[in-house]
Amino acid sequence: MAQIKHIAIRTADPEKTAAFYQEAFGLKKVGLGRNGIYLSDGHINLAILKGGGKLGIEHLGFQVEDVDGALDKVNRLGGKSLTERVNVTPTDASNPQSYYEIKCLGPDEQIIDVSGSGWVGTD
Repeated sequence: MAQIKHIAIRTADPEKTAAFYQEAFGLKKVGLGRNGIYLSDGHINLAILKGGGKLGIEHLGFQVEDVDGALDKVNRLGGKSLTERVNVTPTDASNPQSYYEIKCLGPDEQIIDVSGSGWVGTD
C-alpha cells in the first residue's frame, strides 16, 4: 500500500512558516533547499516552499513499493505523468540523502509526487 510521506505548502515567508510548525508541533528541520525548508515529524516530510502562485497546499507525495505499477495506475485512472525520474539532492551538506520523485497530475489536475525511496526525514 502507498503511504503519504510528503506534503508541500507554499507561503510568502518560508522562515516564519517553518518556525511556526517547529514551535507549534515540534517538527524538526531536516533540510534546506533552493526552493524551501524541509521539516519532519519522523514519518512525513513537510516542504515549506517560497510563494509564487497560489499559497497553501501545493502537492503531496506518495511512497510506493512499485513505482512503475503506481504510474501505470495513475495513467489508467485518468491522471498522467508529467516528468521522468527527477533526482533530488538536498544542498545541506550535513544531510547527504538523495532521493527521486516523479511528478504526476491527478484526475482533477492536483500535483502528486511518486517515489520509491521517500523523502528526507521520513522512515
